Amino acid sequence: MAENDPLLGHGRQIIVREDWLRLTEEPILEPGLPIVDPHHHLWERDGGHSYLLPQLLADTASGHDVRATIFVQCGEMYRASGPADEQSLGETEFVTGAAAVSASGRHGPTRACAGIIGMVDLTLGDRVEPLLEKHRAAAGGRFCGIRNRTAWHPSPDVTTNLVMKPPGPLEHPSFAEGARRLAKQGLPLDVWAYHTQLAHVVTLARSVPDLTIVVDHVGGPLGIGPFRGKHAEVYPEWKQRMMELAALPNVRVKLGGLTMFVNGFDFHKKSKPPGSEELAKTWAPYIEPCIEAFGAARCMFESNFPVDKGQCSYPVLWNAFKRLTASAGAAEKTALYSGTAMRTYGLDRLPAALAVDLQAR
Repeated sequence: MAENDPLLGHGRQIIVREDWLRLTEEPILEPGLPIVDPHHHLWERDGGHSYLLPQLLADTASGHDVRATIFVQCGEMYRASGPADEQSLGETEFVTGAAAVSASGRHGPTRACAGIIGMVDLTLGDRVEPLLEKHRAAAGGRFCGIRNRTAWHPSPDVTTNLVMKPPGPLEHPSFAEGARRLAKQGLPLDVWAYHTQLAHVVTLARSVPDLTIVVDHVGGPLGIGPFRGKHAEVYPEWKQRMMELAALPNVRVKLGGLTMFVNGFDFHKKSKPPGSEELAKTWAPYIEPCIEAFGAARCMFESNFPVDKGQCSYPVLWNAFKRLTASAGAAEKTALYSGTAMRTYGLDRLPAALAVDLQAR
């Protein structure tokens, strides 16, 4: 039986309450530090729970210097007809439209969706490469990676995002073959996996050393279902697996995603949203070891909005990250907040005018 929480909405994501978020406001720390947000979503939901370009741009314009963003697949606006393998092209087309609106400059300086991470089922074998080409064509040069739906745990109390039969693609015999085809195309693979699945990510990274793998959300330490109230017990296993991944040079990590329901920190149940000091203290045991083990050149901060927006606001989230890196040098900060994302997803290969916008605004 799934956990009952009245603040959970679609997909067991915490409902965003703008009035509640406004109860905690802070001055912006280091407002001149350039940011490329490498992980957010766009979607249309009933009941006022949509997160589309206007909502994204309102967040990116809330004080921090967000130069560009990267959209990550979330199963939105798939084509309603046509071959099943091509229906995810609808999402790439949808986001490309939002990116074009943002690139006009009429809605502010942030270049939203400058990169698009889409969905091609990597278990499809020799059909992977032609599908990748179709996404590249649809995205007008913005297509910069793939993510499959991989997060799964056998407990019914743990949220899953699989679309295929459990245990999902990470353990599918043809997934590594599809990953090799992705590497051949020079595209990275984002992997959203729980800490209990990280051994499979290690195996994948070792078997496809030419593939850049980006581990989303600091490796997904679970805090719900059978892990509810057991953060101290989960932590050693999570850290061991993350250190194994850090030893593999083709693996990078996104630092964030820790205010999702699955992490079990439950800030959304408090009378006021957390401030950046509280978030930084909670996140430090996860983020600081990753930066130390992977190095700043293989780490990038992410918002994971609007999923994480259920528990904290955009200004507070980035303030928390900045508290965690207060003692870092300029080069390290550049890597963590923009450089690693730009290199990993090829934003430095964007048209010259946009590249100038990102680096020198």
